[in-house]
Amino acid sequence: MRTVDFYFDFSSTNSYFAAFMLPEIAARSGAEVNWLPVHSAALFRGTGFDVMAMTPRKARYLWCDHARYAELTGLPFRKPSRFPIKTAAALRCAVALSGPPRAAFCQAVFRAYWERDEDVADARVLGALARGTGLEAEAILRTADSTAIREELRAITERAADRGVFGVPMFFVGGEMFWGKDRLDFVARLLAV
Repeated sequence: MRTVDFYFDFSSTNSYFAAFMLPEIAARSGAEVNWLPVHSAALFRGTGFDVMAMTPRKARYLWCDHARYAELTGLPFRKPSRFPIKTAAALRCAVALSGPPRAAFCQAVFRAYWERDEDVADARVLGALARGTGLEAEAILRTADSTAIREELRAITERAADRGVFGVPMFFVGGEMFWGKDRLDFVARLLAV
């Protein structure tokens, strides 16, 4: 079975859209999505990229563009009141999970933040999202706060940087790298080969 490595951060609007578009593409191709949470703030520190370095005009345009994507995809979307938001705790919860539970939890976090404007930096919100996806919230939160999971998130982020990841969402199909939700057509084409 082919695999798509999906690097994301919950603070990324484009990762939100990709989190729902990519699984559909992968399912049509019989591929599997490997959900790889990265701490984009740490990633950007390593590359010198400043995500907040934009003009007000560009920011207004981007929010309009996100609304267009919401209409195109049918995904609910609204600009959150807390932006950007600290996502380390949510990312560590994702790292503490694997397989389908990781995917379900990640989609729940994306929906909470980008659709309902919930504070996904709050452990109580993360616990409720875990319970809502049928997971043992207290165990996940405890594990997510462990040194081992903190180190694993750091290691995933470092491996991503070593692999050439400079922003999210980033996708790999084999050795081919694609950046941004607007490159999912290329991912779909490669998976169809």
